[in-house]
Amino acid sequence: MLIGNVGVEPEVRYVDQGVAVARIRLATTEKGYTLQNGTQVPDRTDWHNVILWKRLAEIVEQYVHKGDKLYVEGRIRYTSYDNKQGQKQYATEIWADNMEMLSPRPQSNEQS
Repeated sequence: MLIGNVGVEPEVRYVDQGVAVARIRLATTEKGYTLQNGTQVPDRTDWHNVILWKRLAEIVEQYVHKGDKLYVEGRIRYTSYDNKQGQKQYATEIWADNMEMLSPRPQSNEQS
């Protein structure tokens, strides 16, 4: 479970038979604090690669933008691959099973 802010505009593509896949970069921040001896511990921000499939990806494509706050539930996936130089690279991703948008939507000026 993660709560964080979207760092860049989501990247959405369509794969086999039109299945949507979205990739977002989510920043989570642990607030800094002051120790009893007066030492300041600064904020710490971690970045997470989140992958969303099918309907969740379509929702991301329509409604999620840079700066939005999201709640994401999912599984951690560890992968490895060889880069162009032949070196082994490792990636950690969150494959989302659930997502909730926490940023308030702008109010429309239209009267119902």
